Amino acid sequence: MDSIALIGYAAAVCTTVSHIPQLMRVWRTRSTEDISLRMFLILAVGLALWTVFGVLKGEMPIILANAVSFAFASTIVAFKLRYG
Repeated sequence: MDSIALIGYAAAVCTTVSHIPQLMRVWRTRSTEDISLRMFLILAVGLALWTVFGVLKGEMPIILANAVSFAFASTIVAFKLRYG
C-alpha cells in the first residue's frame, strides 16, 4: 500500500469515527432536540453520493468511509424521526 492510499485510509478513519460521539449521545439520551434533521438528511444524501462516486472510481477508502458514515448519519436521522 502506498503513502497516498494510507493518507486516504487515515482520512477515512477520522471522518467516519467523528460521527460516533453524536451517535452514542443520541443512543444514550434518546434526545435529538439539538440535532438538525435537514443537516443530517443533506449529509446522508451527500455520503450516499460519495459512496457511489467511490464505487464508480474504484476507490476503496472513499467507498468504506462514506458507506459507514452514511450508515451512522442515517441512524441519527432515524433517531431524530423517532425521538424528535
